[in-house]
Order: sequence, then structure tokens, then C-alpha cells
Amino acid sequence: MLSIAGSSHVADCDGVSRRDVLRIGALGLGSGALSLADVFRLEAATEGAGRQHKSVINIFLGGGPPHQDMFDLKPDAPKEIRGEFEPIATNVPGIEICEVFPQLARQIDKCAIIRSVVGATDRHDGFQCMTGWLTTELMSIGGRPSLGAVVSKLQGPTDPAVPPFVGLAEKTKEIRWSDSGKPGFLGAAYQAFKPDGQGMADMKLHELSLDRLRDRRELLGCVDKLRRDVDNTGMMRGMDAFGARALDVLTSSRLLDALDLSK
Repeated sequence: MLSIAGSSHVADCDGVSRRDVLRIGALGLGSGALSLADVFRLEAATEGAGRQHKSVINIFLGGGPPHQDMFDLKPDAPKEIRGEFEPIATNVPGIEICEVFPQLARQIDKCAIIRSVVGATDRHDGFQCMTGWLTTELMSIGGRPSLGAVVSKLQGPTDPAVPPFVGLAEKTKEIRWSDSGKPGFLGAAYQAFKPDGQGMADMKLHELSLDRLRDRRELLGCVDKLRRDVDNTGMMRGMDAFGARALDVLTSSRLLDALDLSK
């Protein structure tokens, strides 16, 4: 019989770890047996135990500051390679950063410096800077997904009324510098919610009751069902997700509260 090591923190109702009991076929636990599907249901029921689902604000500063002048000064390299600034010690032994960041140096224990991201080409593409990939890769299946789309897929929303991936970057002359990224091969359901324009300040219902809004949603669902069965692109599934998010936004103030940084 083939044993499969699972997540050690997940246990069934008798306190038996999946790492100890998960096998292909059936699981003998006392006088009963659990199928593989039963184990997955148990895992889903206890998912998140001991962990907290956090929200992240990613502040991406577009541009091309050289790493040898910020967090990787290379003081032992030839002067043609290293930057013009000197390294200073931080509050973490062994970690030095640029002398222009004295306040940050006192808080470096709260930071995670990632020095392993290698760009595919020498340009200031925001997508490439955050993922290490080119936007032109895997285009035959939709392209590579952005960082936010991946988190949206794997973690999902922290609140049903707040989209899991919100992009607030203002448009720039070069879109690729500020674009929060595409969902890629994950599909349209994981695309960033980008509130902008005059409507962003007024995402509330006017002259339409919640009951009428829900009636319209049900009618739209009936019409969409006619096309969903023949759709093989995933677009209808994406529209389902967008529609559900839009309804949640209109019927709740929690998204507006989340976007209000003064609270």
C-alpha cells in the first residue's frame, strides 16, 4: 500500500494526523474506514486551523534604481561594478544596506530582502520586476499570471465583499510600468479589480432596491446559462466571478472601507 505524507497540522476527529494515515484506497481507523474523498473533506473542514489569512498592500515603485546602490552594494567588487555609496550596518548582524537608508537600517529586522530575482531582460517592466518573467511568455495559453492573480487563485478573498486582487496603480505613459498585471492562464476570474474614474468615489446604489438588484442578477444568470454550456474559453466563468464581485461591492460598504486608508 502506498503512503502519502500530508500536512502534519491537519487531523481527523480522532486526532490522527494525515501524515500518519493517508493511503491510496481506504484508511482503517478503528472499526471504520475513510475514503480518500473523506480525507479531503476533513482537510477542507479544518483548513486554516492555526493559520491566519492576511491581507497585503504591495507598494511597487516603478523605475530602475540600481541594486548596487540600494541593498546589494558589493563593496568588495571593482569600482567599475560597485556603486558610489558606502554600506552601513543594520539592526540585523551581517546585513548591510546603502548609507542613504539610515532609518530603514534600524528596521531591517521587519524586512525581507530578496536578492534572487533575475530579470529576463534589461527594462523597467513592472510585471517582470515582480515576477522575473516576460509578459510575452506562454501566450498560447494566456500568458503568465501576475503576482496578485496567483495570490487570488491560491488564497482567495479575506472578505466576500472585497475582491482578492485590487490594483490601484495610476496609469502612466508607459502602461507596463504601472500595470498590476494580467491573470494569464489562470483565467479572467483572477483579474485585478481596478476602480478608477469618477465612479470610484460613488460605488453606491441609487434608485434601485437590493431586492430588484438581486432579481436582475437572477435573470442575468438564466440568460448566461444558455451560453455557459458551449463556452470553452473560460470567459463565462470569469464573468460569473466578476458579476458576483460587483454584486458584493454594490450591496456592502466593506470595499469602500478597505480602500479608505484613513481608517
